[in-house]
Amino acid sequence: MHILHTAKFLKSAAGLRDMPPDHGCEVAFAGRSNAGKSSALNALATHKGLARVSKTPGRTQLLNVFVLDDERRLVDLPGYGYAKVPIGVRDQWRGMVDGYLRSREALKGLVLIMDSRHPLKDFDRQMLDFAAAIAKPCHVLLTKADKLSRNEATRTLNEVRKELGADTEGAAPVTVQLFSSTAKTGLDEARKVVSDWLELPSAGGRPAAPPTPAHGRS
Repeated sequence: MHILHTAKFLKSAAGLRDMPPDHGCEVAFAGRSNAGKSSALNALATHKGLARVSKTPGRTQLLNVFVLDDERRLVDLPGYGYAKVPIGVRDQWRGMVDGYLRSREALKGLVLIMDSRHPLKDFDRQMLDFAAAIAKPCHVLLTKADKLSRNEATRTLNEVRKELGADTEGAAPVTVQLFSSTAKTGLDEARKVVSDWLELPSAGGRPAAPPTPAHGRS
């Protein structure tokens, strides 16, 4: 069993003061509302009910914390960029995410969820800039890849790789892959990235999943 399969919901935090003690390792998940962030988390953990999937974009308003063990956690950041959310609420969410990313010592990397049909929107670029500013690695999941043809998916992957390669020169490393929680595309690759960031060669005596070829890494 992969260590991510042990993920359990711990708490929802309204701010940094409500977060667990800032030690160990964390990987954060961010993305535009309705890009498939909760579905991606559920697929990686093989737990359909781990993160709540809402039909109403912008529903995630808190920092949702999932524990793997006493030292390792996943953090689901509030969804961002949904136009129907009041500006004041969006600003509050953005401030929460800003504070978390800039001050959280345990943060080891950011998984950025982008809808493969609409990648690199303004808010996506802001999150990439954040990752670069705090010198944290960022791994992009181009979700809902099953909704594109194979040629469309490959073209989108190559275009995003090319643009991010130009935009992030000298910054923290950015990698990109295709992903589909429905078709189970890219699960092993994404799990390996997260496990590497969490420095999980083993946990509780259980060996981590063996390395898999990174077919979609940039």
